[in-house]
Parts: sequence; C-alpha cells; structure tokens
Amino acid sequence: MILVIIRMKVLSEKRMELSQTIALLAGSINMEKGCIRCDFCQNVKDENRLFLLEEWDTQENLKTHLKSEHFKVLRGAMNLLREPNEIMFYTVRQR
Repeated sequence: MILVIIRMKVLSEKRMELSQTIALLAGSINMEKGCIRCDFCQNVKDENRLFLLEEWDTQENLKTHLKSEHFKVLRGAMNLLREPNEIMFYTVRQR
C-alpha cells in the first residue's frame, strides 16, 4: 500500500474556493482504480492548513492517478496556496 500526504497552506481569502475544489476532487479520486481512500482534512489549530490523504493499492495505480485529469486539476488548484505544498509518499507493508 502507498500512502500519499499532501500538506497545503492556503491564503485565507482562497480557503473556501480551494476547499470546495478539493472536496469535489476527493470524491472523484475515491472512485479511481486502486484508490483505497482519499480524505480531505483541515488542521484544528489553523484553518488555512489543509491536508489530502490518499491510500493506493499499488505503485502502478498511483502512477496512473498522478497522470490523471483529477491530479492535473488538483495541481492547478495549488495556485491558491500561500506557500509551496508538500507531498510525501510512504510505502506501507501489511503483515
């Protein structure tokens, strides 16, 4: 399983716009082949810190997602960020 964490710091005046876009995308991403989960979260201490958490079953399906239209839209929405986003990839082995 591959875990993807995308951390974002959005401009406060753009938070609603970005949140709506990502919430819609998360629903579509959840339907992609190999997506185990896609959750959109907000930091409780700083409402301008947002997170997208994705779990993928295989590297191949994740690579397909990273080339998808959904991911292109997500990358375009990142223009509303206050600072560069941080994307982390973790490979998790299940026993």
